[in-house]
Amino acid sequence: MEVEPMCIVENEMEGSRGDRKEGGKRGRKPGRKASDKVDMKAKLERSRQSARECRARKKLRYQYLEELVADREKAVLALRKELEMYRQWGHELDRGRIPEGLHTMLEELGTLKREKSNS
Repeated sequence: MEVEPMCIVENEMEGSRGDRKEGGKRGRKPGRKASDKVDMKAKLERSRQSARECRARKKLRYQYLEELVADREKAVLALRKELEMYRQWGHELDRGRIPEGLHTMLEELGTLKREKSNS
């Protein structure tokens, strides 16, 4: 009893490649009806609306982040200015001079410390 090898190969190829006649869930299906076209139009409109909303959310998010960055940059500039003031005060103290504003700042810190200790 001999079996032809070609028949076996063809049968194996049909099952393994997925050349099925059954329809899957994805892709366009032939024979669309008018109601299906209306459904498709509604689906496309929902998709477009969703895309518009997504773009609006993205725009708001970027605006928020830009404001956040601007605020942080302002804070960095203020801290750099304060750091430069303290450096100047250090140079003044090294020269044996008392810088302007140091005395008032020390008084304010002393007042704050006293308020905290009283609380």
